[in-house]
Amino acid sequence: MTLSDEELAEDLTRSGPEPPPPSRGRVVARRFLAVPRGRVGLATLGLLFLLAFAGPLVSPWSYTDRDFTAFLQPPSAAHWLGTLQTGADVFAVTLRGMQKSLVVGLLASLVSTALAALVGAFAGYFLGWTDRALTWLTDLLLVLPAFLILAIMSPLFGSGAWVLFVVMLALFLWMVTSKIVRGMTISLKQREFIQAARFMGVPPVTIIFRHVLPNLSSLLVVDATLNVSAAILTETSLSYFGFGIQPPDVSFGTLIADGARTAVYAPWTFWFVAGLLVVTVLAVNLVGDALRDAFDPAATRAR
Repeated sequence: MTLSDEELAEDLTRSGPEPPPPSRGRVVARRFLAVPRGRVGLATLGLLFLLAFAGPLVSPWSYTDRDFTAFLQPPSAAHWLGTLQTGADVFAVTLRGMQKSLVVGLLASLVSTALAALVGAFAGYFLGWTDRALTWLTDLLLVLPAFLILAIMSPLFGSGAWVLFVVMLALFLWMVTSKIVRGMTISLKQREFIQAARFMGVPPVTIIFRHVLPNLSSLLVVDATLNVSAAILTETSLSYFGFGIQPPDVSFGTLIADGARTAVYAPWTFWFVAGLLVVTVLAVNLVGDALRDAFDPAATRAR
């Protein structure tokens, strides 16, 4: 039995058009949420941010307050995580330190990934003297003693110029990624859609921002995520030795440095902040690993 033209048209109308395929972002999000470690890392990061920025609202103490009747006291109803030698509330200063470390890590990661994307893409697309100059700059920064330079420069900024410290930190995190971006850009430059855009007279800068960088988004997103933990650990190391965040502000590094002196007989001054640092870095790395699997369709993922 065959359908007439009218019946066929009516059947097609009833079935309606096929739904559009899901966007790449939705596919990546679905793959990411299918990975257990990705869900755990994302939930942990969300809780850490909530604790860092909403916790001070419920605390009766500010990180600048001092209780001169409770020096180095263990956790109690008045001081939930105890006090430091200065009478500062451990809960309040720990949350303030976590705020600063998270902000420094995020900003340094964004700046370093943006630098890596721009330098690598411009070097790989233009080649010639542009590539030679940018590659020379990249190689120069790779051989410089980054930790020593940051240690020398960071105290010059003072306590109120921590944004400059973030910029300095980001300047030493982008070089390896830029080399990867350069190589991938050289490969992308030979693709048909790039060649078509060039023959149509599209300006090179427009091609880089509209075609090259979007095709490198998976690498850049994963790199930005993993750079957060690298920036947090670098800032913590510098602050531990007194070269990062400057007093009266605090960060994970300054708190761990202060708590290390009293960790044996007053463990609450050290272990809370050290534990939060470990959990933060672990959560960021879990998210980064899950994103890498989500962007790679050939990755084997645990369901």
